[in-house]
Amino acid sequence: MSDTDLSVLDLVPVRTGQTSTEAIAASLSLAEAADRLGYRRYWFAEHHNMPAVASTTPPVLIAAAATRTNRIRLGSGGVMLPNHAPLIVAEQFAALEAIAPGRIDIGLGRAPGSDPVITQLLRGSGTTSDVEQFPRHVQDIAALLSGDGATVRFTSGGEYTVRATPAATGVPEVWLLGSSDYSAQLAASQGLPYVFANHFSGQGLERALDLYRTGYQPSAEHPEPRTFLTVNAVASPTVEEAEARALPQLRMMARLRLNKPLTALETVEEAIAAGIAEADAATDQVVQGARSRWFVGTGESVAAEVRDFATRYGVDEVMLSPVAGAYEAEPKSSAAGRAQTLELVAAAL
Repeated sequence: MSDTDLSVLDLVPVRTGQTSTEAIAASLSLAEAADRLGYRRYWFAEHHNMPAVASTTPPVLIAAAATRTNRIRLGSGGVMLPNHAPLIVAEQFAALEAIAPGRIDIGLGRAPGSDPVITQLLRGSGTTSDVEQFPRHVQDIAALLSGDGATVRFTSGGEYTVRATPAATGVPEVWLLGSSDYSAQLAASQGLPYVFANHFSGQGLERALDLYRTGYQPSAEHPEPRTFLTVNAVASPTVEEAEARALPQLRMMARLRLNKPLTALETVEEAIAAGIAEADAATDQVVQGARSRWFVGTGESVAAEVRDFATRYGVDEVMLSPVAGAYEAEPKSSAAGRAQTLELVAAAL
């Protein structure tokens, strides 16, 4: 598929010795690069209390990126809705749409993005969040963002209208995110665009897309089903460099899957040394399993994998999560390896 659109998912990684200030500066420079290279959209994820992830608040990062870009769409991949009141989310994204008209996406997810303690701190609702209310909250946000707003009806018979912003000239595009049958079926029933989080799991992709497409209920905004997929990618001038740059994130994934203590992201040198000194079968199994689903190689080989992937699943857009690690000598406020991935793949496509 020669006309595949490319987009970017950013978790704002934090490596050894790097501050949050430096990590965010690196990601904003990456957003500028994606804008210049013609990428379609740039989304920030939401994760909490993780030593290697500084993407805790997508709306703040989107606002910062809006001041540094001109064309690219900006959004959340996603806002984890059980953590937040729907009105607050709607107000934040209505303000973002006013800042960057016609360039804002709001991707909504159902997972908490962390652990029960963080859920309690975010919502003050104990160790159970509002996951059960997710379908209604998605509808509430769409209504609050609309020009007409949402109407609260009192039992006494009165009505009260609530709008996310007083005089909207446009609305963000709402996307539903997920990696399960539930999210695919919900997106289909509400007539919403859908993104399968293939970069995180990859399991059940074909079934989720089939459920979404066959069960799709057309909406006024989206008469046809619409979806794209995410992938982890590393592109370098040589295969050897790409494999080395992939290693820090692969080892981080293994620590996450095996419930080991999380740390800042290793540098390439640290990951290679640790892999030799701390080799164990469980880590190797997770690393190899994850690597088999990642696109790692030269710009040409990764671009070929992207084309094949898009054709196989019938999508015209693929969102890259550029997971290239950094060498120790690289400036901490730059995203050299990740920018290299975006440049090489864009050039090859």
